[in-house]
Amino acid sequence: MIAKAGKGSLTVVRFDEEHCRAVEPDRTLLGSKGANLVELCRLGLPVPPGFILGTDCARKYHEKGRLTRKLIEAVHEALEWLQETAGRRFGSRRRPLLLAVRSGAPDSMPGMMDTILNIGLNDDTVEGLERSSGNPRFAWDSYRRLITMYGDTVLGVPRSEAEQILQRARDEHEVEFDWELDARALADVVKRLRNHVARRSEVVFPQDPEAQLFTAIEAVFSSWNSDRSRVYREMHDLEDTGTAVTVQAMVFGNSGGNSGSGVAFSRDPSTGENSFYSEFIYNAQGEDVVSGARSPDAGDSLQANDADLYRQLRSIASQLEQQFRDMQDIEFTVEDGRLFILQARNAKRSPLASLRTAVDMAEEGVISRRDAVARVRDIPMRQLRVRRLAPPPGVCPIARGTVASVGVAVGHLALDPTRAIEMKRQGKRPILVREETRAEDLAGMEASVGLLTARGGRTSHAAVVARQLGLCCVVGCQGLEFLDGDRIRLGDTVLEAGQPISLDGGTGRVYALELPVTSPVECAEIERIGEWSRELGLDPPFSDS
Repeated sequence: MIAKAGKGSLTVVRFDEEHCRAVEPDRTLLGSKGANLVELCRLGLPVPPGFILGTDCARKYHEKGRLTRKLIEAVHEALEWLQETAGRRFGSRRRPLLLAVRSGAPDSMPGMMDTILNIGLNDDTVEGLERSSGNPRFAWDSYRRLITMYGDTVLGVPRSEAEQILQRARDEHEVEFDWELDARALADVVKRLRNHVARRSEVVFPQDPEAQLFTAIEAVFSSWNSDRSRVYREMHDLEDTGTAVTVQAMVFGNSGGNSGSGVAFSRDPSTGENSFYSEFIYNAQGEDVVSGARSPDAGDSLQANDADLYRQLRSIASQLEQQFRDMQDIEFTVEDGRLFILQARNAKRSPLASLRTAVDMAEEGVISRRDAVARVRDIPMRQLRVRRLAPPPGVCPIARGTVASVGVAVGHLALDPTRAIEMKRQGKRPILVREETRAEDLAGMEASVGLLTARGGRTSHAAVVARQLGLCCVVGCQGLEFLDGDRIRLGDTVLEAGQPISLDGGTGRVYALELPVTSPVECAEIERIGEWSRELGLDPPFSDS
């Protein structure tokens, strides 16, 4: 549907299998996420229904400094349809409909803008969710997640402060993980969070679900102009289009032991190998996976526990790769054993993976040789030369993590993004070490030659951005502990900021010294692309920068 607004129009598009048949999946208007959701629905895939506010709505919001009356009316109309489609009522005390509000720029900007989940929960609807689900812990866990995300995104109360409150609860109840807290403990966390948010922001967390929804939409529109979003657009030379917003019925990966959230890749985004890869966390929402706050299980755990669902996911990945003619990054949720696809996009990958994927897809007949040459033309040759660390005999690693982006990094320890930027200005080679990365770390990541995190998997924010930047990245490093602002412990070794460190992106090994590096080796695909370029009469591929 198109909502009329004065002389022009504002785009509000509903998506489910029926409504997407006549919708043009225009990425400029609907954003990459919205356009892909339209395509997914057309393919008949299991996508939770919702609606998209186009980038023209964002531009109108920034022009007026507020949501216009026409847009508010259009959202009300779309919400009425969504309630009927989902069979739940927004704000109901019996079977509440909860919503996710997500950004969706025309060009994918992973982790750079805001998302708020579980919108619609308050002191009444949380009891309705508790009764309708029969799972009090799930209801209160969802409520504390909403207050955390809303407080951070809308009211400016840092998520780290909410995490401190959650950590205190874990300490008090003598548990290690948040999923070990029962419903009563989580209800107490909710109370503490609400009080803290009110003190810090001088705004009481809204009990009106519609107030939550509209302020969330405004916050996501506004996140387009955040510092991290501006930095990302400048780094990748993206146009100032504004972001679309998707409003979608929630499905719940945190609703019990037969539920969870994950991310899958149709091919290996680090090496380009034609091998399906997924990571999954049971009893979790998607933010747990992509933020890197929790280290996921490899996909084989999902395969072992539900082989049919795993086969369904692999089949969908293959179908989407054929549809979009590129490696796919798929976010999914399993709710009580049922698979839902939340989004799919062309995967961010390492330069080496870009090369290998282009060559393999051309040989598989998915794309033409001309397309393959075009896809890799701007990759710097230096990023395609494979190097390895060469530790002398007797030198052993002090820790090991999961390989997220191949390559090597030899430099000096930086424990915060600001320090990494400063070290680069001084002509040094910083290696940024974090518990997990956040979008605000982007400038520090860009200044670094390597990245090491204590938590997260190969589908986390740190891994995705590192691959796109061509950085060596090791995540989920076992034994990495932050002692204070200037020291870490890696295994049995304590390191101070500025000390030498080396990362091996081929093995995940970490060394507490500067190691020599092998001579660069060019992979066979470079010559293959060169042959095709000559056959087609095209300019030589790859840049020298």
